[in-house]
Amino acid sequence: MTQVPSAAQVTAPTAGSEPLVSARGLVKEFPIRGGLLNRRVGEVHAVSGVDLDVYAGTTLGLVGESGCGKSTTGRLLLNLLQPTAGTVRFEGRNIAGLRGPELRAVRRRLQIVFQDPYSSLNPRLSVGAALAEPLRVHGTARSATEIRQRVNELLELVGLSAEHAGRYPHEFSGGQRQRVGIARALALEPTMVVLDEPVSALDVSIQAGVVNLLQRLQDELALTYVFIAHDLSVVRYISDEVAVMYLGKMVEVGSRDDIYLRPTHPYTQALLSAVPLPDPRRERARQRIRLVGEVPSPVDPPSGCRFRTRCPKAQALCAEEEPALVDRGHGHPSACHFAEVLDPLAG
Repeated sequence: MTQVPSAAQVTAPTAGSEPLVSARGLVKEFPIRGGLLNRRVGEVHAVSGVDLDVYAGTTLGLVGESGCGKSTTGRLLLNLLQPTAGTVRFEGRNIAGLRGPELRAVRRRLQIVFQDPYSSLNPRLSVGAALAEPLRVHGTARSATEIRQRVNELLELVGLSAEHAGRYPHEFSGGQRQRVGIARALALEPTMVVLDEPVSALDVSIQAGVVNLLQRLQDELALTYVFIAHDLSVVRYISDEVAVMYLGKMVEVGSRDDIYLRPTHPYTQALLSAVPLPDPRRERARQRIRLVGEVPSPVDPPSGCRFRTRCPKAQALCAEEEPALVDRGHGHPSACHFAEVLDPLAG
């Protein structure tokens, strides 16, 4: 890993390679309105100054507690949300503010799979019709025969059969519905797919099959993933690079081994200490890092380090000065004044 001199930036897995998607200074604030005149009385600071690079053919895991800004960041990368400030570049081109045919061309290349496979599908459309819709809208298949062939190919690609095309979403299991969601995301042959908690709504017994499917598709189709999740075990299994978010900020980024074997930020260390170990003796012996208090409101985040109100290492400096996300001599960047390597598996 090369040194990162400023904010959250996942480094390139291959020296000299250019990122597929590059975000700089991303800010997203949602207005809060109230009163008789519905005036703006505040804002939710959902994403605050995020830098992020995603490299072709890799999987970037984006992790953190609910409400930390993971999903908002994913939508900003796809231009599904307009940033309050900052830029998103896809293949070197700024995509923020694109309209009309230019936006449509980019949308074909950047797709998303949502968390809830049932609510993301129209219950009035058969699966075949749902998969055919993007083909018609973008004109990638014109005749009924071409559309039917492509729909059948997509179903088989995700482990379903052509016979499923005539069925409706309620006739499928949760895992099958998510496979349909994946097939729809792949209909336009995208370059990158944002996977927003794609297995969190599924039974544990089904999750592994969907994750293995995603890995196979990545290998076969040369896909790039941004995998958003709070399940650290799944993220470790599928990701090449990992970025940890807390209250709209990136607090630590690095390779999978950097984050899971050599975490330096207290928040990352606390998250990893909560993951059960398969060895019962080591699980009983190790000490968990227990965070005190609640996550602060994104309407009024703390001064300085946003994690300081729950951090066991917090000192006066943490309230006065926001820590930069830099490599402090540990091989990967961490936004902590007192960063130090801690073995998350230690007893």
